[in-house]
Amino acid sequence: MQQVKSCGFILFRGYTAPPKSFLLMKHPDRYDLPKGHVESGESDLECALREMTEETGIPASAVEIAADFEYRSIYYPQSARLNNEIVEKTLIIFLGWVDPHTSIITTEHLGYEWIDWHPPHHIQARTIDPLLAEVRTYFGN
Repeated sequence: MQQVKSCGFILFRGYTAPPKSFLLMKHPDRYDLPKGHVESGESDLECALREMTEETGIPASAVEIAADFEYRSIYYPQSARLNNEIVEKTLIIFLGWVDPHTSIITTEHLGYEWIDWHPPHHIQARTIDPLLAEVRTYFGN
């Protein structure tokens, strides 16, 4: 079974904990985070920052990164890139804060939404909800 890795960010507006809202990108039928596949020679954090910038227009320099948070998940989806074969996918998400007035420029999604932080969240059971549960524990609320 092939292994693939994606890295990205969960971004919060403002610099408070607990935060007021977090960013989700919109697809036609679901939400997503700014994330993507690791390129050759990239570290996980370099990939996450590159993908975040490509998908949101937010430069890496505009993000305050939580050095003590890293979410990891392994799951087994079909990969469109690999003829719909089942792959072992590792997802790594970093946490960051941006200024409340940060502009978003979407390039790969239909749009975006700042979701109010009022845990527990029930957005997408398999992908986003487990991350948000871990973030909730991280913030202690």
